[in-house]
Amino acid sequence: MQIHALHCFGAAPGSGNPALVIEGGAPDAAARAAFARARNTTCVFLDAGVVDFHYPHARSPLCLHATLAVTHVLFARQPEAPVLAVSTALRGQRLELLRDGDACYVRLQAQAVAQPAPVPGLLAAMGIAPVSAPCAASVGSPKLLVEVADAAALHGLAPDRAALAALHAWGAQAGINGIYAWCRLPDGRFEGRNFNHLDPALEDSATGVAAGALTVLLGHGITLLQGRASGRSCLISTRVAPGAVLVGGRVEADAGVRQA
Repeated sequence: MQIHALHCFGAAPGSGNPALVIEGGAPDAAARAAFARARNTTCVFLDAGVVDFHYPHARSPLCLHATLAVTHVLFARQPEAPVLAVSTALRGQRLELLRDGDACYVRLQAQAVAQPAPVPGLLAAMGIAPVSAPCAASVGSPKLLVEVADAAALHGLAPDRAALAALHAWGAQAGINGIYAWCRLPDGRFEGRNFNHLDPALEDSATGVAAGALTVLLGHGITLLQGRASGRSCLISTRVAPGAVLVGGRVEADAGVRQA
């Protein structure tokens, strides 16, 4: 088994959202889930061009920061390739991988998604006061996008385990992979937080699928800040191309973890 430890979407060297890329181990879903729980971090299992994403609490159809980690690993082996591709284990979604200087990108397409209403009281229980109508959007993992007033409102959110459990139950029923709260910043950039994990301490530092979904909602490329709540400064860049959304950022090996 070979394990690569990387940080993705870092706003500066040494920052970013951690992910493990695992090759040649944990052959079935149960073993992979147990591995992710034991490591308590996002894991992506890479096997013959297929990527299988596991959070400590759940398997996911798509995780873009982990896909960026895979992009870094594969381009290290094929540096002259213009484009590489993998497919996802759960839904067979094709992901095109690109590199532009120090940044890695994933090319995706907007996907149709239903517009479910949150369970009455769920947003209030999470402390979220939306300033526009919540909207679901997806580039492969549907998110309920909820705009809040400003960065102060965003960082004032502190949902407890009960609220997160209620969100998880609602999401499983509605086919929505968590809530992404976001706001507009005075300088034209955006900032967001992803609520998906059952443990508040495991809040994502960067959520690429949400950045892609927000790009679909807004109809243009964005620069998105995330990670203040976790103490990891992240920066996600998106672009809109004909028929596609590109989501990307920095990737670097975790110098504090030995690659196995």
